[in-house]
Amino acid sequence: MVDTDSGWDGGGGRGQRGAGGTRGARAADAIPDGRIAAPDRRVALPGRRVAAVSLVALAALATGCEPGTATGAQDASPPVRATQAAAPSPTAPVTEDAKPRTAPPPSPSASTAPPAPAPDPTTARPAPEPSTAPPPRVLMRTGSESDRVRELQARLRQIGHFGRNPTGYYGSVTADAVRSFQAKRSLPVTGSTDEVTWQRLLAMTRVPTAAELRPPTERPVAAPDERCLKGRVLCISKNSRTLAWMIDGRVVSAMDVRFGSEYTPTREGVFEVFWKSRDHVSTLYDTPMPYALFFSGGQAVHYSADFAANGYGGASHGCVNVRDKKKVAALFDQVRTGDKVVVYW
Repeated sequence: MVDTDSGWDGGGGRGQRGAGGTRGARAADAIPDGRIAAPDRRVALPGRRVAAVSLVALAALATGCEPGTATGAQDASPPVRATQAAAPSPTAPVTEDAKPRTAPPPSPSASTAPPAPAPDPTTARPAPEPSTAPPPRVLMRTGSESDRVRELQARLRQIGHFGRNPTGYYGSVTADAVRSFQAKRSLPVTGSTDEVTWQRLLAMTRVPTAAELRPPTERPVAAPDERCLKGRVLCISKNSRTLAWMIDGRVVSAMDVRFGSEYTPTREGVFEVFWKSRDHVSTLYDTPMPYALFFSGGQAVHYSADFAANGYGGASHGCVNVRDKKKVAALFDQVRTGDKVVVYW
């Protein structure tokens, strides 16, 4: 609706005849098509400016537009839209049947997990006290040499733990046999013969015979070479690994022997004893050679502690080794310089 009485054309003058409040009311009534007339810039009245701002706000709300940023309204907070339904109160009681099936159970937290229970000191087992019982006394060990060692070997052989003839020397072969016996009888496996091991062995075996204690050789004596049938001869067979001390075709004694390796072979042929040395030591190998009977250069028949300990697992440097010390000692006393020596296959 237009005020026809005012006659205001925007240039001012004729619309000022009324009071300020009347003019402001007429200006509000004179808004065509929802537009707001500009305030009169010629008169700066605070009341009219406030009224104009209020009219702008009312017009914006009527058209449904969001208000823009207005001068003096920067501190105003924007309106909040309610787009989600309110969550249920966490304190609302929930029964077992009302638990949502899709909600996973709360995962335990490390901070809320109960601590592991400490062990009850009253149920802890005390550490076992070390045994104060002294170990059994050792009767024989590696390096021992005696008739008791010979008996030990003979008794072990009776029950299948020692596969050779007794020598009287406690070497690695005897130690291995003792370990085998101890392990089978659930005894401490030491390889040494203590009182417990010895008494258990005595209870399981009988007293060895003389032939068991001192058999002539470990292997059968070979048929003598024809060169051994006359005179005094040391008849040595590489095939049977035996030495037969013979006089006029008769075997006086026999013993096991071993020979040199392929790099230091024992020479074969007919020789004679040219030197005897009871307590000889090799200057070439710095090795003891007790009861040495030299027959070919540096090669001799002599006792070997290594042969007694390790058997045929080793070899000599060319000499004829004997492992029975008593037999070779008796042989040394009987053989003379010049007696024949025959080494053959």
